[in-house]
Parts: sequence; structure tokens; C-alpha cells
Amino acid sequence: MYAAERQHEILTRARAEGRVEVGLLAESLGVTVETVRRDLTALERLGAVRRVHGGALPVERLALEPNLASRESQHSEQKRRIAARALSELPDGGTMLLDSGTTTLAIAEQLPQDLEATIVTNSIAIATRLADHPRIDLLVLGGHVRHLTGAAVGDWIEGALKGLCVDIAFVGTNGFTVDRGLTTPDQAEAAAKRGMVLAGRRVVAVADASKVGHVHLHRFAEMDEVAMLITDDSLDDETADEIDAAGVEVIRA
Repeated sequence: MYAAERQHEILTRARAEGRVEVGLLAESLGVTVETVRRDLTALERLGAVRRVHGGALPVERLALEPNLASRESQHSEQKRRIAARALSELPDGGTMLLDSGTTTLAIAEQLPQDLEATIVTNSIAIATRLADHPRIDLLVLGGHVRHLTGAAVGDWIEGALKGLCVDIAFVGTNGFTVDRGLTTPDQAEAAAKRGMVLAGRRVVAVADASKVGHVHLHRFAEMDEVAMLITDDSLDDETADEIDAAGVEVIRA
């Protein structure tokens, strides 16, 4: 297979699967890892992919922010496992913040009926799930609601978060890397997430492994502000060790 044919095949797979891994490409194409890396570099120079740790993403995936409904159907089993593991981090009778997102929504859906806690959220979906929970004191952060994600954002929520201090903040993210921290595509949502990070005495990121290695436009947390990353068991050992070495406890559910 010529280089142009290989690169076309790599780009086709990236667009179909949303991500390609260097090692898997080398094995399936019958070439060395170094050859695949050169191909990815060539595709990146053409603007077709963006290199990330261990592989590459098609640029169209980076350009679009999926809506809440489409995200709920993606990696749903992994999100349920992540949420179940997150339950063990809940403070007994304490205060917590649930960021808007499908993984934090999965946490809300699995909260035990006998849990006594104060929960703060900017998510319309989470607030709806918890509104009739018998023992939860629910505080809903107001603001402009983004139709794409169902998250309240803007000056109102940022002002309210400045006056809060919760025991633990569970935050979702569109991207998570050691070098760039936690990132998301939308500026207003990043500002809201930033306020949540600052409001939490302890910050726990909850994200399936497909988010690790991605970098989006707006950073809302540095790596050293996150105490723990709860992800799924598809995260490779090398990346997990890299994140752990940066001071973040990695849990693979």
C-alpha cells in the first residue's frame, strides 16, 4: 500500500470511528508505528486530523459539539459504571455540586433514596430527576439555558458560584489531558464549569475514556486542581500512569 492509500484509509477510519490509535493502525495496516506516526503528521499538516496522545481525531469531530440527546446514547454503559463508582465518593450528609452533563446525570439517576445531602446543579435534566427526591435539599443555579446541553450559564450562575463552597464538585469535561487540563468547546459553559471548580473543596472529574486526550478551545481547570478522574476501563495503562504521575488519582470503573 502506497503512503497516499494508507493515509486515505487512516482518514476513512478516523471519520467512521471518531478516533484512531497508532498501535492498532500499525498492526492492521502491517506497517511500523513510526510509519503510522508519519502518516498522521502528514494528515495533520493537511488539516484533516489533529494528533492527540496515542492517535488522532478527525477535525470535523473537534468542530462540532454534540447535543444532550446524542451524548446520552454514547458510551452509556461506561457512564453508568463511572456513576456507580462516583457514589462511593459522596460525602455523608454533606454538600456536592453536579455539573451539567450526561455522566453527572447518570450519577443523579443512581443516587440512593435514603441519601441525605445538599446538591447544587446547573443542569435542567438533573434538577428534574432530583426534584422529588425525598431527602435531598436541591439548589438549582439559574441563568441562560443552552438548548444544546441543557446547562444554565452566564453572569447569574457565575455570581452565585462565587458565594458557594461545597464538599465535592463532580465535573464533566469534553477533553482531558495532562498538558492542557480540562477543556470544553463553549466559552459560557467553560466559565460556569470554572466557577464550579473553584466552589469545590475537592474536584472529581467524571468522563469516559473517549474524552481523554482531547483538547477543546476553552480550558476551565488545570490538572493540579483535580483530585480524581473517574473514567472507564478502556483507558490504556500508559495514559493512566501519565495522569496519575501528574498528581490525579485515576479510577477505571
